[in-house]
Amino acid sequence: MRLIFLLLLFVSTFFFAQNNKTVQMDPYIQPKANAAQQPVRPQDKVRIIHADEFKRDTKYEGNQYMVGRVQIEHQGSVLTADEVVLYNEKSLVKAFGNVKLVNSDGSVISAKEMEYNGTTQRGVARQNVVLTDPKGTIIKTETMYYDRLTNQAYYNTGGTIDDGKSTTYSKSATYFLTTRTIDLTGRVKIVDRDYTLEGENVVQNQNTNIVTINGYTTITNNKNPKNRIVTEKGTHNLNTKESFLTKNSRVYYNDKILTGDEIYYNQLTGFGKATGNVMLDDPNERRWIKGGYGEIFQKKDSAMMTKNPYAVKAMEKDSLYFASEKIISYQKPDSADLAVKKSFIRAFKKARFYKSNAQGRADSIAFNETDGVMHMYTAPILWSGEKQVTGDKVEAYFNTQNENIDSLKVIGNALAISKVDSLTLKDEFNQVKGKFMTVHYENNEIKEATVIGNAQAIAYTDDTNKETKQTERIGITLSSCGIISTLFAESALQIISCSIGATSETYPMSKIEPSKRKFQDFNWNTKDRIRKWQDILVDTPNYEEIKYTPESELYDKAQEAIDAERAKEEAKKPKRVRK
Repeated sequence: MRLIFLLLLFVSTFFFAQNNKTVQMDPYIQPKANAAQQPVRPQDKVRIIHADEFKRDTKYEGNQYMVGRVQIEHQGSVLTADEVVLYNEKSLVKAFGNVKLVNSDGSVISAKEMEYNGTTQRGVARQNVVLTDPKGTIIKTETMYYDRLTNQAYYNTGGTIDDGKSTTYSKSATYFLTTRTIDLTGRVKIVDRDYTLEGENVVQNQNTNIVTINGYTTITNNKNPKNRIVTEKGTHNLNTKESFLTKNSRVYYNDKILTGDEIYYNQLTGFGKATGNVMLDDPNERRWIKGGYGEIFQKKDSAMMTKNPYAVKAMEKDSLYFASEKIISYQKPDSADLAVKKSFIRAFKKARFYKSNAQGRADSIAFNETDGVMHMYTAPILWSGEKQVTGDKVEAYFNTQNENIDSLKVIGNALAISKVDSLTLKDEFNQVKGKFMTVHYENNEIKEATVIGNAQAIAYTDDTNKETKQTERIGITLSSCGIISTLFAESALQIISCSIGATSETYPMSKIEPSKRKFQDFNWNTKDRIRKWQDILVDTPNYEEIKYTPESELYDKAQEAIDAERAKEEAKKPKRVRK
């Protein structure tokens, strides 16, 4: 908007005799000390269209003034007022009562009174000031200052700006008329049909309708005030509702909070993305996700995090941690009750999780937070105490009341391994395997396992010496059947039942060779095991592989005795003599 206030043109164009008395002038429009008097230019002269009366008395220090339907024109701009006073020697014009200035560019300013200094080319309008630009923007305030040289208008008494789409309230504002930008300060509020922006300092561009934010600012959804933006620096497009935020920014949506060093968010589409120190907080689920880059999809109620992401789900007595190359969280209606939403989290590629009593890794992990069901896909491995479970797929079922694992289902190539004595480095492991396995927990530890289909078990068998009361190794039991039920008791694996084509035999330690003490697919893993939650932050903690000592002394001695006996027998045989 180009606003030309005609009052500045009314200086030194009338040559009436005046008394040389002091004239009260607003400090804003006063010339600087020792400022040279500017000569009146021909183009500054104006034309008086109408005035009911011309007067000169003591009312205005002897200066002539015009009264009644005063109308003055200059280059197509027209000033009307009830009364106009000309202070020619001071290059000052004052207008009173129903003052209205219609400019040649279509802008209009109205007020109860105005005054203008032709030397400084500054003016001030007071009482019920209304400025309307050619595009329909309306500014209302009680006192407005304007500067022709810089083409600016300013108020500090509180005002409103209405462009037909939104209304702006502020304590003070500077309107840059050439660029149509408004610098707003002091309790700024911009309200439209759907959103309210509030801050201490914003700059609004009337051409682009883009607001530049400086200082603490909120942008609130009028229909749902919980959905809002909080930031200290950035830009917001009032037309497209797009925000680019760069300092201490947060986006609140669907009871969730997105933060990051830099954030883009579109309030219309509900899409947002953040870079830097990104965090997506879900207070209702007591879960947050962190990473270097994140995206949110408000209408789908989903989010995605990459660049070293990890998630933490806080629980009453413990926390559950996830990490992978990509983490997705989402909510969807319960098929049984559409009014209820269920929450899910999925970790893709090199997924890891940590809980105090269970840790695991797989190519991908899907967790139903509402029902407490975790699915581990592709090369899953789960550790619990000194026990390890692997298979083609592992499903973990959590008790949603106490937040502990109740049971596991292992589908395809199921294998459970338990260290016989965790306090030693002996190469001794109880093992059970088959096509399908169900594992049950008790007191946060694996207690039972039932295997169906090609079930096999290798169990170290001990007994208590009645005389010494010491535990002695009996041997190793090899079992094979259609279904095996086992019980993990401290360091032992007890075969509760073995049915359907069952075969079971216990071998003394001296009679079973080391190669038969482990399944061919034995895969005990200590290098990649997650021992603390920070271990999930890397693909693998890459611990030094624990080296176990083979316990084959009895077997080796037995083999030596057998070999010695065979040698004796060979020596007794008559030797063949060649003739």
